[in-house]
Amino acid sequence: MSLFPDLPDTARRRRVSVLLPLPFPGTLDYALADTQDLRPGDIVSVPLSGRKETGVVWEHDGTLPPELDPQRNAEPQPDIPDNRLRAVSAKLDIPPLPEALRRFIDWVAAYTLASPGMVLALCLRAHLRGAEARPLSGWTPADPLPEALRLTPARQAILTALQDAPPLTTAALAKRSGSSPAVIRGLAEARAILPVTIGADLPFGCPEPGHNPPSLAGQQAEVAQNLRTAVTENRFSVTLLEGVTGSGKTEVCLEAIAACLEAGKQALILLPEIALSAQWTERFARRFGTRPAIWHSELGPKIRALTWTACMNGTARVIVGARSALFLPLNAPGLIIVDEEHETAFKQEDGVMYNARDMAVVRARQAGIPIVLVSATPGLETLTNARSGRYRHLSLTSRHGGASLPRTRMIDLRENPPPRGCFLSPALTDALADTFAKKEQAMLFLNRRGYAPLTLCRTCGHRFECPDCTSWLVEHRARRILACHHCEHTEPVPDRCPSCSAEHTLTPVGPGIERITEEARTLFPEARILVMASDIQTTPAAMTEAIRSISDRETDLIIGTQIVAKGWHFPHLTLVGVVDADLGLGGADLRAGERTIQLLHQVAGRAGRAEAAGTVMFQSFSPEHPVMQALISGDFQAFMEQESRQRQPGFWPPFGRLAALIVSSSREEDADNAARTLGMAAPQGEGIQVLGPAPAPLALLRGRHRRRLLLRTRRHIAVQPVLRHWLSTVSLPSSVRVDIDVDPVSFM
Repeated sequence: MSLFPDLPDTARRRRVSVLLPLPFPGTLDYALADTQDLRPGDIVSVPLSGRKETGVVWEHDGTLPPELDPQRNAEPQPDIPDNRLRAVSAKLDIPPLPEALRRFIDWVAAYTLASPGMVLALCLRAHLRGAEARPLSGWTPADPLPEALRLTPARQAILTALQDAPPLTTAALAKRSGSSPAVIRGLAEARAILPVTIGADLPFGCPEPGHNPPSLAGQQAEVAQNLRTAVTENRFSVTLLEGVTGSGKTEVCLEAIAACLEAGKQALILLPEIALSAQWTERFARRFGTRPAIWHSELGPKIRALTWTACMNGTARVIVGARSALFLPLNAPGLIIVDEEHETAFKQEDGVMYNARDMAVVRARQAGIPIVLVSATPGLETLTNARSGRYRHLSLTSRHGGASLPRTRMIDLRENPPPRGCFLSPALTDALADTFAKKEQAMLFLNRRGYAPLTLCRTCGHRFECPDCTSWLVEHRARRILACHHCEHTEPVPDRCPSCSAEHTLTPVGPGIERITEEARTLFPEARILVMASDIQTTPAAMTEAIRSISDRETDLIIGTQIVAKGWHFPHLTLVGVVDADLGLGGADLRAGERTIQLLHQVAGRAGRAEAAGTVMFQSFSPEHPVMQALISGDFQAFMEQESRQRQPGFWPPFGRLAALIVSSSREEDADNAARTLGMAAPQGEGIQVLGPAPAPLALLRGRHRRRLLLRTRRHIAVQPVLRHWLSTVSLPSSVRVDIDVDPVSFM
């Protein structure tokens, strides 16, 4: 069935291809009116099935590499007759989407095997959902002033405030002059001040590269100069900036941003967590005198619209954002920085499954600009690229300002167990008491939200699990609910067991941070405790307040999940205790060891970042594990070299390629049959292997039954053509969905 109704025959009509932010396999053709003149990139309104959609005029120029080009060897598409074409409704009054961004969208779609329209949606819908901001009105003094003007002290203060100043809004003028809006209105009625349009009230300023330059020396100065040179050369390069925690990586990156600003270019900084934007922007403002533009999912529609437009017209000079900021329409990109580049949060796990770190490298290459990957614990893929010479490798090996790295201590819980019913060992509680006695701050880390990860009945053994996921329900005692952390399911904590009806038999098993907080309050009733987790500090404003509380020393003990592990600089924090260092090492995850050492190394790096020495204590039942031994020795590089040697023989990433097929259906039988069909049609050949099908670790997720197949190839074999051919050989029912995850980082 055609998307377009029949139209009367006309003369041969001019046509354009339009890409819509919808899951179509490609562009749709539309006719141009005689008076219309559209070019690639123009944003247009077009009719579609009785409604209007916004899309972008697209061109097909064959710039994709052959292995990624879905049109290579494809059957030619039939030409749509003129009488079946609908006309473009209008060209919107929005600047065209830059060519470099259009090429990037094509590349991401081809690499991830996502529809180009859904990649376009990552860029376009954020703006289209926003509201256009009205220009602001301000005041400027009349010249000359009216002869009969009566000047009171309040009026004189207003005129003085406007002297040698840009036009000010009523609110800004009242604040600067100390006068009331009524006095301002009186001056306006007397024609002593005149209204002017001053543009939109932007939530960011124009950073000044010379505002507050730091005093760098030694390694910091050398690395900063190297990055400045990379920016001024204005060509593609990838630099891995590896530095121990507290070594001043952010300060060095700010100097690269200064060079970018001096060159009149825009800088894009990607952060793995929205929460990190608070402290990052504070340090940015100290250096450049104003806040950068911010981009993440928590922004309101007006600010989203303003920021999107400011990126396109170049008003936004520096943009700090989460992974979606990668798709902003930059006017003159000059530098990309990926902070904490090893973080798995850069991987989008649904919809268009892309890794923002890797796609940022692609965008930098297409734009011909430098990119800097920053981490204290780089990922194995990045380290391998650095060792092979594909990336330049710069290092900061010591902490800034004379601070020393923290001492580490392993607590063997088999020999030093906590008291019965508790989770903090005596050695750790003694260290906490000593820290509080010295008026210093401490942190307890446990990467598990809620009160307890499992609740069971002591009488019948019933365990509370999610009805829609293969997951135990987590007790959140403060809210008196049991919650699934994979879907939205919650239920109240019952008074009796739903299986055997026994009362007072429900028992929490294992600790979450709420339970650790309860134990800490019992042990240290005078301590001021702050709990930090993604379900507690849910907005950047809440995170900013938490940071202020810690920085102003209104907090003695921080208890948190992985949200506390990265990026923070708290000068008075001297003790870090890891409640369960073994958490994360179980299961069959290829990267379990790498992720665990990265996370715990980052957590440890929060201690002793100023004059006072820091101590880190790891509670573990397996202190002999290679990860624990590497943490004690502090030799991250040796561990990663060992990890590299273990992956090479089996051609696991980064020495081979992976792509996952996740088959799901609301009917278990349909999921099994579809997975079996795909398995029977699995590709074969030298250097190609398919593992599965098998139930996913989360075999039921949000009510859908899930099966997984894993394609593994040698490094020189691109997985995209193999996947396209594989999927073209099978026919699956509409009840089944197949999600493709190229370069998976999660195997759940």
